[in-house]
Amino acid sequence: MSELELDPVIHAQARLRVVATLAGLPRGDRIAFPRLQKVLDMTAGNLSTHLRKLEDAGYVAVEKAFEGRSPATYLSLTPTGRRAFETYTASLEALLKGSLE
Repeated sequence: MSELELDPVIHAQARLRVVATLAGLPRGDRIAFPRLQKVLDMTAGNLSTHLRKLEDAGYVAVEKAFEGRSPATYLSLTPTGRRAFETYTASLEALLKGSLE
């Protein structure tokens, strides 16, 4: 993929929103699935589908735990995901500026 090509894994609108939200967290921080779902105003099924695609690409880490007897899912951007998002935003910026170098 050239620098001016947009990563198709991130480029889908829903996945871009997920990655941008996770990139806004401090490095090493994570967010609970229900909180991310609420922030993005997405259904659980839709969010899960997009998270699976991002997880398969190595961009998102999914941690499952228990809080008492209740299952909890936490999400964070991996270092690979953060680099991919930085490359994506730089490529998008270059395309918008018309830079073809």
